[in-house]
Amino acid sequence: MKKALYIKFISVFLVFGILSFVLISTLSSFMTHKYLVNTKAEGMYKELNVLASGQIAESYSGGGPSMLEIYTNMRALASYQSAQIWLINTKGQILLNSGEIYDPEHLKTINGFDPTALTSSYYQVGTFFGSFSTDVLSVVVPVTSNYKVKGYIAMHYNMNLLESEKNSVLNISYITFGLIFLLSLIILGAFTAMVYIPIKKIIQAVNEYASGNLNYTLPVETDDEIGYLAASLNYMASELNKSGEYQRKFISNISHDFRSPLTSIKGYVEAIQDGTIPPEMQDKYLKIVLSETERLNKLTRGLLTLNNFDDKGTLLELTDFDINGVIKDTAASFEGTCTNKRITIQLVFESQNLFVNADMGKIQQVLYNLIDNAIKFSHQDSSIFIETTVRHEKVFVSVKDTGEGIPKESIKKIWERFYKTDPSRGKDKKGTGLGLAITKEIIQAHNENINVVSTLGVGTEFTFTLAKAKETVNQVYE
Repeated sequence: MKKALYIKFISVFLVFGILSFVLISTLSSFMTHKYLVNTKAEGMYKELNVLASGQIAESYSGGGPSMLEIYTNMRALASYQSAQIWLINTKGQILLNSGEIYDPEHLKTINGFDPTALTSSYYQVGTFFGSFSTDVLSVVVPVTSNYKVKGYIAMHYNMNLLESEKNSVLNISYITFGLIFLLSLIILGAFTAMVYIPIKKIIQAVNEYASGNLNYTLPVETDDEIGYLAASLNYMASELNKSGEYQRKFISNISHDFRSPLTSIKGYVEAIQDGTIPPEMQDKYLKIVLSETERLNKLTRGLLTLNNFDDKGTLLELTDFDINGVIKDTAASFEGTCTNKRITIQLVFESQNLFVNADMGKIQQVLYNLIDNAIKFSHQDSSIFIETTVRHEKVFVSVKDTGEGIPKESIKKIWERFYKTDPSRGKDKKGTGLGLAITKEIIQAHNENINVVSTLGVGTEFTFTLAKAKETVNQVYE
């Protein structure tokens, strides 16, 4: 099975070569034989026709050369043609035979000689009425005088000689075919080098990937379709490896973030049950348990939200609404937290109302996450600035704080799930590390962009864009 394709190709190649050889040998042999017979017979007929209409015809007329002279000329012509020439009378007697000594006293008769059998063709292949033990090519020309047939002159050429000529011609064809077949091995070699070996390497790579070795690199580097396939497989393996690492990290983070509050809840509940925590202190620790439970609930909701993004994307309910009004309401929900940290939220709007086309609920979630982060990492007695502007039919919303800032090496990582800039500081112990990941997913689902500019020790500014409403909406946000 592993080498089925290559074996099939080799088999087809060999079968093609064998069939081609059989076809060439059979067809070439037939065509060459026919060509040589026709060519030889045509030449023999021309020679005999000249002889029959010349000296022999004159001799039968009574004024030509003697039979001995004709015999001499026949022997000379027969020697030149490597054949035998016979002069036959109408009764089938051989008057002259170039292959025998001239003897007019002892004439041989051809048994069954039938001149009418020679009228269908000027040549025939056979034993010539049993006169030869092997096949000969016989050409017969009638000798006429005064419009009467006086006899026949025949030339016989041994077919073994013709077969030798045919084999000489066929040998050239066989040698040519052999050379072509050997040259065709170059095609086989090229196929092996350019197709089979790369495919074999690809199969090996696929087996490595299937066994879990996603670090395996496919060693195929060509500028053709196979090279493109190899590059695609290498890229696929790389992405799968990244995905696997991400999943392992994801599971590890989930386990850690679930285990920590669960451990706290279990510990406090057990302490309350066994009396380690006295009754007068139970309310305090029950509040901690409730807080940890809310943390778990928040983490679960975040995971469900991201799962919806991963599985089928986000179904947006696009409407036209006043973004300034949404910002006011969202900022107002943090009044208590801001009062405790003595933080002020300053709103800078280009106009009183600014309508955008987006999913209001999800944009509220974005604003909540950004403002929540800004408050968490802002110093006491500081300010948070939220600004809206319009540029090129796009609405820009920025949330800027004057807090700790984000380290340069962490800028690219803040969008990753469960990532926290500095867990050791304890600034975001109750955070899930999912807020910014959800925020980016929501903005990208709107086909918009979100960017961050941060300086350590100075502050951070998040800016995202929204599509401006196409028509002015004459309504007041409620």
